[in-house]
Amino acid sequence: MKRAGLVRFRVRHKETDLFVQAERDLAGEVSAWVVEARGKIEAYARSHPGFIESYTPLPYDPLAPEIVRGMLKATNLAGVGPMASVAGAIAEYVGRRIAQNGSGEIMVENGGDIFLRMLSDVTIGIYAGTSPFSGRVGLMLKGREDSFGVCTSSGTIGHSFSFGSADAVCVISESCALADAAATAAGNLVKKKADVDKALAYLKGLRDVEGGVVIKADAIGAFGALELVPL
Repeated sequence: MKRAGLVRFRVRHKETDLFVQAERDLAGEVSAWVVEARGKIEAYARSHPGFIESYTPLPYDPLAPEIVRGMLKATNLAGVGPMASVAGAIAEYVGRRIAQNGSGEIMVENGGDIFLRMLSDVTIGIYAGTSPFSGRVGLMLKGREDSFGVCTSSGTIGHSFSFGSADAVCVISESCALADAAATAAGNLVKKKADVDKALAYLKGLRDVEGGVVIKADAIGAFGALELVPL
């Protein structure tokens, strides 16, 4: 939760609760960007009934605001409803605004969905409820100049809705909205430990997903551009 050389601050607005690390304190600016992002989503939802409630993809709308277009694109790829990507989409919206105001490292965490620009290696811990892996396993990711998302969904902890009961599904993608949507969709597939392989196979088949981890009780599976490390 602490990156050397970065300033930490928190921003809350309605259901959005961001923990941010950046070169300098941009709490005022981030508050405005959160209101802006949520305003665009809420205005679109008001004029498009079913946007918030749908558990299945809705048609892509080229006239929608940019953040909504990203959500529609991501959830069409993942096969879930638009709001399955909202936390990742807001984290990415804010992260990209911060990036426009500096060249250093950035972390924007929104309820377990994280936008990252990390120039050196970073380890992200996994909280997986009552699983024996919870708090004991982390993802070690190589530093890179481009930004990316690491998003987590769970059917056993947190307030997000899931059709499954995975303790944690973590997904890595250049698109934070896609990582969020894909984590939800993969989590929907996990009802028992034997479903870990099914969820991994689903993630491997998704374009633009770079890697993932699926945890159910004492079963764990992973693939892609990551290394599992003990914490």
